[in-house]
Formats: sequence, structure tokens, C-alpha cells
Amino acid sequence: MKGSGHNQRPLLLPLSFLFRIVVMFRNLFFDLNILRSTGFRMPIISVGNITVGGTGKTPHVEMLIRFFKDEYRLAVLSRGYKRKSTGFVMASRKSFVSEIGDEPMQIKTKFPEIMVAVDNHRVHGVKKLLMLKHRPDLIILDDAFQHRSIKPGLSLVLVDYNRPVFHDHLLPAGNLREPWKNSKRADMVVVTKCPDSLSPVERARFSEKLRLRPNQDLYYTAYSYGSPLAVFPHRKKKDNGQTFKQIRKSHAGILFVTGISDPRPVQRFLENTVHGFDSLLFPDHHSYDGNDLQLIASRFQSLPEIEKYILVTEKDAVKLREMVMEDYLKRALLFVPVEVKFLAKGEKPFFKRLEKYIRKALRG
Repeated sequence: MKGSGHNQRPLLLPLSFLFRIVVMFRNLFFDLNILRSTGFRMPIISVGNITVGGTGKTPHVEMLIRFFKDEYRLAVLSRGYKRKSTGFVMASRKSFVSEIGDEPMQIKTKFPEIMVAVDNHRVHGVKKLLMLKHRPDLIILDDAFQHRSIKPGLSLVLVDYNRPVFHDHLLPAGNLREPWKNSKRADMVVVTKCPDSLSPVERARFSEKLRLRPNQDLYYTAYSYGSPLAVFPHRKKKDNGQTFKQIRKSHAGILFVTGISDPRPVQRFLENTVHGFDSLLFPDHHSYDGNDLQLIASRFQSLPEIEKYILVTEKDAVKLREMVMEDYLKRALLFVPVEVKFLAKGEKPFFKRLEKYIRKALRG
């Protein structure tokens, strides 16, 4: 279990105590109905976390989309973190990252047939979706566990295996948005980014430390990485990327560039997949500019190999596609697709519970 002390700031513990008081009273006001939570008579699934970033919300939302998109008219509602627009915005094929945020843009790019919307006020956002002519049958709320003004029908909380919540502190000393005991509001807990080799004994130890309620379901997931794809697809199919096997065989140079919360899982994957690589890391949700492109180009050109590539994540890819850059950079840019896979045969019971909830909610 690596990374238990990731981003701990013990000198800020007094401020974390003040933050705890604020969070405690806010939740108390919701529990006493002084602050109101609005529910809806339709299936709404919340995918959230209790830590700041990096638990894998977007890949898990995409997992839900893949499973349900052919059966239900589906909508994803997010706040659109760091977008420059305000209010309710419905994503389209012509949207920009600045309008809807990088993660909603990633989802809309990958699943153009589903509805993707952003709104800082989730209740207002749901109401707007329900006013549409072709209203959704199912809404997935992205990153909504702390947004208690809306009451989802089913709540999922994600926990990063590499950053155990039971070893963490509240902000700003640690990474917790609220105490872990508040996870009791969740119906299901998913431990994400697990190593494939996680044994039953290790799962049992981790599960015991989580101290979940008897009615809370617990699942473990890991990442599955696909062959790299071109950020800027070319007309010639053979130019649209190489398999990792081909990259390793050719000893190609790799520059890994990303602006995500926790790049370590991708880096560990690359360590086991290619001969070697350089990393250029930016802050989470980083907005790339011309100076960044110059830095990327300089680092890329300094690689000694004749054949070389720039690898990025899907979240970086949607932002880089909107930038003007030299053709040689476009040809070099590849993104690494990622999907979620369940450990310990958890997929069937996971989706069985979700299906049961959705069907019951649709019956009214």
C-alpha cells in the first residue's frame, strides 16, 4: 500500500481543525433540514470522492456510460471545473474546454451520442435537463458527494488504494474534503487504482480499516491501459500510433507529459511497458499555453532517439487538440486510453445493484 503519506502537510493541522468545524456544522445543518436537499423521482447516480482529486472519477463515469448508454437515454452532469463559462451549459461537438471543462470535454468527445452538461448548481442543472424535449432516463452526477443540496438516489464514493483515507488528514494538512466517517452517506464504496496483484488477504486488511456499514457494498478496481492513439488522427491509419510492443521493440524515445492529480499509476505502467521515458509534469487541470508548448518541444527535441513520441493522458489530449502547433508535434502526440476493470469478480454484483436501483426508480 504505497503513498500513505502523499501530500501530507502536518504544519497545517491547526487549520484542518478549523476546517473540520466548518464541515461538521454544514453537514449538521443538512442532517437537521436547516439546509435542504432536493431529490428527484428519477434515477440519479452520484460518483464522488472524499479526497481532493485523483481517485479516478472520470474513468469510472465512463465505465457507467459504456454499460448503460445503449439501454437508457443518458446524461452526465458536472460542474465543469475551471471552465470560463457560467450557469448551465449543454456540451456539443463544437464545445471548447474553456466552456465546459476538460473532463466533460473528454466524456463528450468519447461518447458524442450522450448528453453532457455542466452547472455549478446541481439541482438547477438537473431541472434544466428534465426540461429538454428528449429528457434523460438516467443522470450521472460527476463529483457530487459534497454537493448535499441534491439528493441522489444512489451514491458511489471512490477511494484511491494508494492514498488510504484512514491515514489522511482534512484539508489543508491532508487531502480529505471531509472526515472519512461521513462516507456513511454512500451506498457503495469503490477502492480504485489497485494493483492487479492485490491478494484476498490485502483486500481484507484494507476493507477492515475502512470500517464500512453492513449495508454498504465494497468493490475493488484497477486500470487497464490500451495501445496509444493519435491525439491528431492522420489520414493514413498506419500513422495513427504504435502499439506499446512496437514502441518497446524500436527503443523509441518517450516524453510523458501530463497535468493530472496523480500521474504515478501511468508512470508505473510505462516503467513496465517501455524501455525508458522522461516526464514533464504540470498541475492538475493545467491549461496549456504557448510557453508550455515551447517547453514540451524543447524537451522532446532533446531526446536522443531518432524515433520518439510524446505520450499524454486523455484529459491532456482534449486540451492539446485545441492548440496551434507544429506538424511534427502533432505527429508525435499520442494519448494512452484507460478503462476500469473489477477485481475479485466484482463487476456482476456491482452492475446488478445499479440495475435494480434504476429499474425501481423508473417504476416510480
